[in-house]
Amino acid sequence: MSANSRLTIAAHALAWIGHYQRLGHEVATSEQIASSANTNPVVIRRLLGDLRRAGLVESRRGAGAGWSLARELESMTLLDVYEAVETGPLFAMHRAAPDQGCVVGHGIQPAMQGIYDGIEDILRRELADVTLENVLRDVLAVSR
Repeated sequence: MSANSRLTIAAHALAWIGHYQRLGHEVATSEQIASSANTNPVVIRRLLGDLRRAGLVESRRGAGAGWSLARELESMTLLDVYEAVETGPLFAMHRAAPDQGCVVGHGIQPAMQGIYDGIEDILRRELADVTLENVLRDVLAVSR
């Protein structure tokens, strides 16, 4: 199993766009953002599409095409970003139902679901406490 980086790359893109706009630019291209994140522009465009559907970014087509923030970084939380780019629960159950005739197979999913629900609640509370402004501030502090 590998870790999912969608939240990290989406936060990277939003912080990058916010910083770029503060430097006086109106829009950022997916190629510029992809270069910073060291990933393919298609990956960035897909994430930005999710962020656009969530109302976090806007896109402009034609001459001067690119992406801009739809809201200020101070009003975006990591929970907003997480909900925009992550589909499904944080943890999943078995792909095939366990043997219900086995005592462990019968009880494992209800036992684990309660634990997972608690972890997800904690994660959501923590993400809700961090704005993208906090993220950009921390990024710039490390970069100095």
